[in-house]
Amino acid sequence: MAETARLPTPVTENWDWQRFGACRDMASEVFFSPEHERGGVRKQRTEHAKAVCRSCPVLVDCRSYALRAGERYGVWGGLDEAERKKLIDRRREAVAA
Repeated sequence: MAETARLPTPVTENWDWQRFGACRDMASEVFFSPEHERGGVRKQRTEHAKAVCRSCPVLVDCRSYALRAGERYGVWGGLDEAERKKLIDRRREAVAA
């Protein structure tokens, strides 16, 4: 019989929240901008993505994941790249103080 004590435990509970995301069946382009998207078009797409997030039952889980993982692109948990960076920077400053 194989020794299983050293194998990692299942982590389904860490990712199960993704099954309930309001974005689950949506195109990723709603949440991630094309490389050269700028200005009003980018702002409009980002606002649409954030509107989806506002009605999402797993917004908190998604946002927590994105902040922990340091997601650099897209809208996650209702926050865009700049908003997440600002929160992460503030946390680092608070820890350093």
